[in-house]
Amino acid sequence: MIVNKLPRSIESGSFSTRFLYSTILIHQVITAIAFPVAKLGLNEIEPYTYAFLRFIISSAIYAPILFHLRKRKLIPIRDHFRIFLLGLIIIPLNQVIYLVGQSLTLASHSGLLFAMVPIFIYLLAVIFLREKPTVRRSAGIIIAFSGVYIILSGGKIEYDTNYILGDLLVLMAVVAWAAATVMAKPLALKYGAFRVTGLALLYGSVLYLPYGFYRALSFDFGHVTWMGWFSVLYMAILVSILAYFLWYWLLKNMEASRLAIMQNIQPIIAAAVAAVTLAEPISRAFVIGGIIALAGVIITEIK
Repeated sequence: MIVNKLPRSIESGSFSTRFLYSTILIHQVITAIAFPVAKLGLNEIEPYTYAFLRFIISSAIYAPILFHLRKRKLIPIRDHFRIFLLGLIIIPLNQVIYLVGQSLTLASHSGLLFAMVPIFIYLLAVIFLREKPTVRRSAGIIIAFSGVYIILSGGKIEYDTNYILGDLLVLMAVVAWAAATVMAKPLALKYGAFRVTGLALLYGSVLYLPYGFYRALSFDFGHVTWMGWFSVLYMAILVSILAYFLWYWLLKNMEASRLAIMQNIQPIIAAAVAAVTLAEPISRAFVIGGIIALAGVIITEIK
């Protein structure tokens, strides 16, 4: 009964601004922590096997819940095909490519590249969702991204040809995520964020299953520590299920471009978490960049 009622109660009605922003904060914390957690796991498990384990676990959790919800509003074949395409974008084109790219570059590079997500979503939302472009929102995106760049480039970004391939792959994943966000909004409005997220992940996982299984068969799991398994479980449950659902639920209740801008607070949270858990110092670049990034976000929200 809890499974049956939860998505319906969450996805109906209107919500206060405070509730929406609290949900955004939870989502940003989960995804900010995901960068270092994924890097730790990829140090022990090669990316294709890592992706296979992650999506097998998340699919095993999604499948019975979606089966329980199957009698809700019927999804026509045409929209099933759109959700299938969404799954293709999210799994092989976004997450698998991201994991491979992350294994070939630095976490700081990935953080900076993912800070470009709001720019791509804003442009795509204006083109395909017909969201109204404004000078204020455009300026806010530029200012917020500038702050993120200062945070992540304050003596830490290493420009090296060894990272070019990894950076390009991560950038492809960023564009894919932006496209998936814009594509998912009308589907989430029609069928609910949980069903769309779950079905897309299942479809994408099925596409990836044969190759992922092949890679997993030849991988030696004997040297994987508890940290490697924790990394997989974190990405499978907290990111692929909870964070994905929260993102598309928020997308259902907010403009895509407005939600995307909030992603610029993610590097600030990530740096703060690292300072607390890893005793990393808070640099001058972090303070200055954080103020600028938050100012950009605030500018976009001023009525």
